[in-house]
Amino acid sequence: MPNHAVMVHGELGAPVCEAVATAGVCLSGATALKYGWMSVASGGARNAVVTGSEVASLVLLAQNYDAERPNAAQVLEASSELAFERDFLRWMLSDGAGALLLEPAPRAGLNLRVEWIDIFSYAHELPACMYMGAEKQSDGALRGWMGYPVFTLKQDVRLLNEAVVEYTLVKPLQHVIAQRSLSARDVDWFLPHMSSEYFRAPVVEGLARARLPIPPERWFTNLERVGNVGSASIYIMLDELLKSGKLREGQHLLCFVPESGRFSSGFIYLTVTAHA
Repeated sequence: MPNHAVMVHGELGAPVCEAVATAGVCLSGATALKYGWMSVASGGARNAVVTGSEVASLVLLAQNYDAERPNAAQVLEASSELAFERDFLRWMLSDGAGALLLEPAPRAGLNLRVEWIDIFSYAHELPACMYMGAEKQSDGALRGWMGYPVFTLKQDVRLLNEAVVEYTLVKPLQHVIAQRSLSARDVDWFLPHMSSEYFRAPVVEGLARARLPIPPERWFTNLERVGNVGSASIYIMLDELLKSGKLREGQHLLCFVPESGRFSSGFIYLTVTAHA
């Protein structure tokens, strides 16, 4: 506290406005987009600015982490995904911010029209996977910071490796396909938020299992240049793709935003519209 949105409002010095913050990690950018879209679509607001921003570096300093265990090298050789426990969280999270302006009518030039946004949570089936200010107990429950001071960011990498694609991509995407009659031919550009290139192959396999195989030439990601900027990633990807010259009138974009905190995800479907 205070609410992050009101802190941004205060720093900007903008006039009186409605300020809403959606809690979470990567998915909070997509839930903010859905709130803004619904506000404009319902007529409750004339326009909305939706954002995602991350300053992960502030909490990932070396002094916040214990010394390496004596047998760490042997453990990592035996199970490579355990390297995420430190290297993924400390070296593959990036600082950054992005934003979109939502309005009821297009402006001159290239626009994106929101068709639908679906959000899913599987927290009822799986325990917390990424957490901060808490320690995971043997039964999977979290003991919060009020019990003792713990402010390092942690990832249950075994659980991540086993469940993230199944519960953030395959299962919810099957719901989307059934509800929206979505097929691969309805997707001209696939924008996946990925924390690491490690997950590219599992996402390809997950799309195939969900029966939405999208070939690599129709993927767009800037992970190798921008990094994993959490909630801001989808905004930065959309901005870069809009400016790339690759989009054409009538094309459809499917954005995939997973969050491993407790296995939730969002799918955003957009249409390219050109306006004189």
